[in-house]
Amino acid sequence: MRLRRMLVGMSQEKLGELLGLTFQQVQKYEKGVNRIGAGRLFQVARILGVEIPYFYEDVQAELSGAQAGFAEEGVSPPVMEFVASGEGLQLSLAFMKIKDTKVRKRILELVKSLSQEESGEE
Repeated sequence: MRLRRMLVGMSQEKLGELLGLTFQQVQKYEKGVNRIGAGRLFQVARILGVEIPYFYEDVQAELSGAQAGFAEEGVSPPVMEFVASGEGLQLSLAFMKIKDTKVRKRILELVKSLSQEESGEE
């Protein structure tokens, strides 16, 4: 739910307002502290412009026997964790807007060099 909300550029406050809830309640739904009932899930899907199965894609993959690479059960792939973070999503969206492939490659090299410095590799 959080990822989709962020992808459409909606704040927790706005989603809460559209649902008739506080942003704190939306936070609890997104963190999994509170469960989302079927009726509320229907509202959320409608507001975020997706079908209800969108929220069950991982479950459907598990039920059909498809495994996501070599990921351990219950562990999010690092890419999904990155995109689900606020900075990761913003960085991804901004990066995709850059059309010049040379600029994109230079940015990638910059990020790689910064990560190597941070981890002590060089």
